[in-house]
Amino acid sequence: MTDELSDSAMQAASEVRVVFGRLRRRLRELDESDDLTPSRTSVLTRLDRDGPASASELAAAERVRPQSMAAIVTSLLELDLIQRHPDPADGRRQLISLTSAARRRLQGERRTRQEWLASSLQDTCTEDERQTILDALALLNRVVEATGR
Repeated sequence: MTDELSDSAMQAASEVRVVFGRLRRRLRELDESDDLTPSRTSVLTRLDRDGPASASELAAAERVRPQSMAAIVTSLLELDLIQRHPDPADGRRQLISLTSAARRRLQGERRTRQEWLASSLQDTCTEDERQTILDALALLNRVVEATGR
């Protein structure tokens, strides 16, 4: 990394952070349920993406205390969004996985958010502007994937 950051790099970093934060908040607003906190949603999303895990693995991945994860797991069990079952490799350990209701819910919420965003992009941007957004996202992806930074 160079000693001095250019003004354009600093401005781009600020703008990206602000816009992505606003977009994230707007997408969260589309969730009509009041029973899922950001912590609960994060655990469900992680289980959906990574598959079954123990509570201690979830706590480590989410960077929360085991006691905090226990509370999250209990609340998700009460909502019938997760289930526990013995680990086939170690019967003393319990694995947590999504219920079919949770999978359906996550898929529906993703579809709702994607359709809102696609509709907003179609209504407010020209085809050329949408292509510019795709090009910019490819550049941001390159930044994210850059090693050693």
